[in-house]
Amino acid sequence: MPIMMDADALTVFMKDVFKQVADDFAIDHVGETDLTTRLLVGDQHLRPGGTISGPSIFALADVSAYLMTLARIGPKALAVTTNCSIDFMRKPAAGVDLISRTRLLKLGKLLSVCDVLVFSEGMDTPVARASLTYAIPPK
Repeated sequence: MPIMMDADALTVFMKDVFKQVADDFAIDHVGETDLTTRLLVGDQHLRPGGTISGPSIFALADVSAYLMTLARIGPKALAVTTNCSIDFMRKPAAGVDLISRTRLLKLGKLLSVCDVLVFSEGMDTPVARASLTYAIPPK
């Protein structure tokens, strides 16, 4: 199955359907089985002590798996997370964006399974790893 939505189409979709958070994210690359997304880190993403909060890291992983799924199935707003496992491995760098590298592991009729690595911009080692499953709405 080819790519149904490119970075521009996904960005427009997010601004239309998830306008409350769309400006927090940018899409750097969309491939057949991979996607690169970034969290545009601002004060709202920080926890006490100045580090990026766990919920913000989770949001990046979740949005990235959602966008990877939509890139392949098209604009189906009701695709939903059914499972997520996330490992927070190290403290993110201060004052830089987070970048996710998402791989589509399986795309079926009803489920999409993705693996997401989250990096601080400029770091070679991931700050988090997540495995997510999305339910695809029936046709």
